[in-house]
Amino acid sequence: KVGRRPGPAGANYESEIYEAAAGDAVAVAPAPAAVEPAELDFGAGEGHHLQHISDREMPEDLALESNPSDHPRASTIFLSKSQTDVREKRKSNHLNHVSPGQLTKKYSSCSTIFLDDSTVSQPNLRTTIKCVTLAIYYHIKNRDANRSLDIFDERSHPLTREKVPEEYFKHDPEHKFIYRFVRTLFSAAQLTAECAIVTLVYLERLLTYAEIDICPTNWKRIVLGAILLASKVWDDQAVWNVDYCQILKDITVEDMNEMERHFLELLQFNINVPASVYAKYYFDLRSLADDNNLNFLFAPLSKERAQNLEAISRLCEDKYKDLCRAAMRRSFSADNFIGIQRSNAILS
Repeated sequence: KVGRRPGPAGANYESEIYEAAAGDAVAVAPAPAAVEPAELDFGAGEGHHLQHISDREMPEDLALESNPSDHPRASTIFLSKSQTDVREKRKSNHLNHVSPGQLTKKYSSCSTIFLDDSTVSQPNLRTTIKCVTLAIYYHIKNRDANRSLDIFDERSHPLTREKVPEEYFKHDPEHKFIYRFVRTLFSAAQLTAECAIVTLVYLERLLTYAEIDICPTNWKRIVLGAILLASKVWDDQAVWNVDYCQILKDITVEDMNEMERHFLELLQFNINVPASVYAKYYFDLRSLADDNNLNFLFAPLSKERAQNLEAISRLCEDKYKDLCRAAMRRSFSADNFIGIQRSNAILS
C-alpha cells in the first residue's frame, strides 16, 4: 500500500464492541509452490484442446451455477435464500387478510420525480450496510448445515476474553445485531459502501469455494475476514490489521494475519471482482431491500440535482463519441484498403 488511512476512532468504539489490543504485523500471502510445466503434445492434431487461461484459473470442480461471485449470470445465493421467507410472508399476509398498511414508498408523477441518493457507482452507505447484513442474516437463517472450519470458529478463536455462554452459539443472531457489528466496524475504519458490497462477494465466494456454512459459531470471524480483505483490495489506503485490533477487544495481530492467510487460501487467491458481478450484487441487494420493505430514501428531484445529472449524462455522451471516433481512426486504413477507388473500364 502506498498510503495509509488515518487511524480509526478507537476511543469511541472500544466500549461499543471490544477494547484495544496491541501488536502489529502484515499478513503475507505464501508463495505458491513451483509446478513443473505439463508436456503438451502438439502433434495430437484435431482432437487437441488447449484450455483457456480464464478457465484454468477457476476451480475445476465448481459448476457455473454455484459461482455467483465469479459469473454475472449466476444468481446470488443470498437472494435465493431470502425468497423462501418472502414467499411465506406474502402467503401468510394473504391468508390472514393482513393489510400492507400505509404506503410509505413514493412514486413519481408528471409533475414530480422522486429519486434516491444511491447509485451503482456511489451507493448509500447506511442503506447498503443494512442490505448486506440482511443478506448475511438470511445466509445464517437458511443455511444448509453447520459445516465450518476451526480458524473461523469463535469458540476456538474468541474475539474477547470474556467467556461467551454456550447458549449464545445455539441461536441465530438477529438482523439488528449483525447490523450493529458491521456498522461499528465500518464507522470505526471509515470504510465505504462499495467495500460492503465487495465484502458480500467475498463471503459468498468463501462459502462456495470452501464448502462451508455461515452459522452462529463462525459468522463474526467470517464477516471480519471478508471486511478485512475487501478493505485492502478496494481502498488504496487500506486499514491495517493492527487498526482492527484497536476496535476489537483482545484480538491479536497474529490471529488476524492467520485468518487473512486462511481466507486467501480458501479463495484460492481469487480476489478479482468484475464490474458485472459487482453490479449484479448491487441490484440484487436493492431487490432484497424491496422484498423486505427496506426502502431507500427518496426525495424530489431538485433543479440543482437535475442539472448535475444532465452534466454527467453529457460527459458520458462525449466520452462515448470520443471512443467511437478513436475506433473509426483505428479502422480507417482498413476502410481505405477495402474501398479502393477504381476507374471505369473503357471497352473499345
